[in-house]
Amino acid sequence: MQTGDVVTTEGGARPAPPADRYGTVGRSGSRRWRRWLFTGIAVVVSCVIAWVAYVNLGDAPIDAERVAFEDRPGNAMEITINVTRDQPDKAGVCVVRVRDRAGAESGRREVLVPAGAGHSRVSVVVKSIGMPVTADVYGCSYDIPRYMSTP
Repeated sequence: MQTGDVVTTEGGARPAPPADRYGTVGRSGSRRWRRWLFTGIAVVVSCVIAWVAYVNLGDAPIDAERVAFEDRPGNAMEITINVTRDQPDKAGVCVVRVRDRAGAESGRREVLVPAGAGHSRVSVVVKSIGMPVTADVYGCSYDIPRYMSTP
């Protein structure tokens, strides 16, 4: 017999491997339920990840974009923003900031956007610790801090 030849028993069936060397042959049914269990867990975990990504990365319910900014005397800058929201009956708050020549944030202000139309235009003056060169919107939210809410 040469290396690589397959030895068969009577009737052409392959012989069982030695049990003392490889262990006994298990039933394939026990593996089948494990495969379905792991597949089910993978599907559930994938659905949870997709839902979290949709909630966190989807469109924001309130958003603002910078329309204009203009220098003011005394290291200040006026910024005008357009606020778009999906719930016009709720007030919101936006954070605007100014930056210096190096790009570092040199001033910040929270702006209360009162309830009203779905699209609002708001202008505000932001003071800076140095000479500001640009202004932008950091973000917006419906979660209004207690110190900004009206009594």
